[in-house]
Amino acid sequence: MKALALFSGGLDSLLAIKLIQETGVEVEAVYFLQPFLPPEEEERVITHLQKLIAQLGVKLHIFRLGEDYLRMLENPKHGYGKAANPCLDCHIFFLRKAGEMMNEIDAAFLVTGEVVGQRPKSQYRGAFPKIDEETGLAGLIVRPLSAGLLPPTIPEDKGWISLRHCPSIQGRQRKIQLELAKKYRLEYEAPAGGCLLTNVEYGRKVKDLLKTEGRLTVEHLRLLRTGRHFRLSPNFKGIIGRNHRENQVLFGYFCQNRHAEGLYLLKALGAPGPLTVGLGQPTAEELTTLAGLTLRYSDHAPDSTVTVKILASGKEHHLAEHSVLKRLSSPQPDRYRIT
Repeated sequence: MKALALFSGGLDSLLAIKLIQETGVEVEAVYFLQPFLPPEEEERVITHLQKLIAQLGVKLHIFRLGEDYLRMLENPKHGYGKAANPCLDCHIFFLRKAGEMMNEIDAAFLVTGEVVGQRPKSQYRGAFPKIDEETGLAGLIVRPLSAGLLPPTIPEDKGWISLRHCPSIQGRQRKIQLELAKKYRLEYEAPAGGCLLTNVEYGRKVKDLLKTEGRLTVEHLRLLRTGRHFRLSPNFKGIIGRNHRENQVLFGYFCQNRHAEGLYLLKALGAPGPLTVGLGQPTAEELTTLAGLTLRYSDHAPDSTVTVKILASGKEHHLAEHSVLKRLSSPQPDRYRIT
């Protein structure tokens, strides 16, 4: 018999897999790769996940989330958390996809590392029946870390597995998990920032994108991770690099999309400073304001007049130069800053 486990890369999912392996069931795992990382970071993440899962001798499937996931993010049935995190909808989405995979690999049930009361949006006792019902997988989702606190599942009722050896963990405490990790000699990562959608600053940028564009794309979601973002009008925003790496990302984005209309690349000449990308259809005043913001983050002396080059994209792309006075009083970044 085989089970399919949802693998997050964290200790809880490692332990859940190990506990099910102890019942004599073969386990394969799936990791849902969210579309926020550039390809080189994706590669590092996947390599790291494979190293972790290798401790258990489990085959790992990488599922790259696509357009249907983005459409869910745009309009989640159960709403967002404090940021742009539709935690309950995300979890239901992942379980549905895992349910489809379960049939493809001939697995009999699903396994998760969920713990009763660990997360307020998706891991409280009352949420589990709702999740199971909406996924169409009621009775087939096994949560071994809290097995003693939950009703028996179909695999238990039918005698496929026994979970008597499993703990009854609840809440956010980690003592039992750490003891089990030591028992099984598992290497794991300490809890980190988690899902990017729970980040309040990133969430503001996602919601700004939805408000102005009405649609999410993988390319734009990745770009939200770079630079300082400023909303100058419903039709125009600017992204200002914070360091050399971000300047390279913004330059690469402009070059890759230089034939499309509605992109601007700004650079203040004569001293170190950021690259800025403008997106949309600006008025002349808005473009000047973005030039002033670009200059504000440069190393030019206050009250100096500086030439800012502005390269516009499109079939008839052109280069313009603006003389801009660097003032500390204007423009005020907080007036336009998304984050």
